[in-house]
Amino acid sequence: MNKPVKRLCICAMFTALIFVITVFVSVPAGPVGNINLGDAFIIIATFVLGPYGAIAGGVGAMLADLISAYAIYAPATLVIKSLLAIACYYVYKVFKRIIRFDYISRLIGAICGELVMVIGYFLYEGILYGFANALISVPFNLIQGVTAVTLGTIVSFLLLKNKTVNGFIEGLKG
Repeated sequence: MNKPVKRLCICAMFTALIFVITVFVSVPAGPVGNINLGDAFIIIATFVLGPYGAIAGGVGAMLADLISAYAIYAPATLVIKSLLAIACYYVYKVFKRIIRFDYISRLIGAICGELVMVIGYFLYEGILYGFANALISVPFNLIQGVTAVTLGTIVSFLLLKNKTVNGFIEGLKG
């Protein structure tokens, strides 16, 4: 199987995983939606797939919104979760060159990605409901972001330290 086909298959698997985790592993957060672990898997997908993690993250999370009570968020979710992954990946790449300590670079990238998520939903909800009302969801998005950064960074770091997994992932690049 050639590299683009492998990358597409892994991207499709992450898309499905992000969808399932977002839908089924979540905690209701009152009137502002829910807190889920989907972002953690977007971070993991991004560190495995590189910028292609944006496709898995955006599409998987958007599909979760479409089948839930949050369909109004689907277009924004596609954009916001894709930007989360893009910011995470490229900030990681920049910091990896500067400080050369992989875990810290991943952590900084993940934090920046999640800040994009928090700001993105604040802006979207501000347009929909007014900016004063949009402030209500910020703490919940921050909780989701901190959880995602912690879980996503640790799991991706450990996953990529495995020589077999890392060799497979390196084989996807090109």
